[in-house]
Amino acid sequence: MKDPTQIIIRPLLTEKSTLLQRQNKFTFEVAKDATKIEIQKAIESLGRCHVEKVNTLVVKGKIRRTRRGMTGRTADWKKAIITLRAEEVLGGVLGEAFETA
Repeated sequence: MKDPTQIIIRPLLTEKSTLLQRQNKFTFEVAKDATKIEIQKAIESLGRCHVEKVNTLVVKGKIRRTRRGMTGRTADWKKAIITLRAEEVLGGVLGEAFETA
């Protein structure tokens, strides 16, 4: 198994993800080759909590224009939405990331 810090890349703090936090759901960018089981174990070890459910999706890269009118493409990446058990709190390293926002 990979190191949990290689699986969880960064927390996603958008308007939609902050609204989901009220429902005990947290959003992360994860490694593209990570499975749901690996993501669950990484969150439980870094966040010191119990995960109820893991939903994943691959976000497709967007087409962008460069200076000279040529087109390029941003990279595809994987997003995970983690649902914690009732009355659980995200703690540890991951809890600190969401407290600063």
